[in-house]
Amino acid sequence: MSRRREVSHTSARSLLMTVLGEFVLPRGRPVWTSTLVDVLAMFGVEEKSARQALARTAAEAWLVSERVGRRVRWSLTPPGRRLLTEGADRIYGFGRDGGDWDGRWLMLLVSVPETKRDLRHTLRTRLTWAGFGSPTPGVWISADAARQDEADEIVRTLGLDREAMSFVASYGKIGDEDAMVSAAWDLTALEGRYEGFIEEFAGLRPATGAEVLYAQTRLVHEWRRFPFLDPQLPVRLLPASWSGVQAAELFHRKHVEWRPAAQDHWTLLTSEEEAA
Repeated sequence: MSRRREVSHTSARSLLMTVLGEFVLPRGRPVWTSTLVDVLAMFGVEEKSARQALARTAAEAWLVSERVGRRVRWSLTPPGRRLLTEGADRIYGFGRDGGDWDGRWLMLLVSVPETKRDLRHTLRTRLTWAGFGSPTPGVWISADAARQDEADEIVRTLGLDREAMSFVASYGKIGDEDAMVSAAWDLTALEGRYEGFIEEFAGLRPATGAEVLYAQTRLVHEWRRFPFLDPQLPVRLLPASWSGVQAAELFHRKHVEWRPAAQDHWTLLTSEEEAA
């Protein structure tokens, strides 16, 4: 596992959020700057970038700092804990069996003028995160009809509720349902990402505590992208031998397998800092 990679400021902050969610959130205790800097250094993040990531996260009110002598430690704020708890629920619950599908689609009709590009981008980002796909401009679909409340909240928050309409129905006789799915989501690219995930972690066998902590962090960090990318379509709408199923099984198995040693090494790191 190479640890000498260039990591951008954006990646540094993203890695920091993974570390906070995996190791800091469950404990509910402050963590020293030096511990976070040292862990991020395992991924090639330079100290300056790590400190900038901390400062930016604090500026967004997810973290708060406390000076103790010449040292600084960080605690999650209530909004920060809420954010990471919601993220953890989505990350660790993602890929579980969703059960049978009743064949109903949720369709959302909402258009944004071309002149409001920022609003269009925000709408697309939030609906994509919620699992919606767009087979044609102004039309968004989800195979989970229960997401209607979430869609309603999104359009209301963005001030688009007066222009929006929703329908819940099964697919009709006209056109091809598989073609609609292909137009709404790029499943080929998504499957390639899943296969890359499997290739990276299937044969990984970390030995030392530090290696397990690195592997566990990397595992969660890579997996946390998939709830945003994968609409979690019913099995009958997916290609045969869908690699997402194998990837999900791998993630949950490795996470359980590596968690004790990774958490133990984190405890060791924080104990050494407390004694310093």
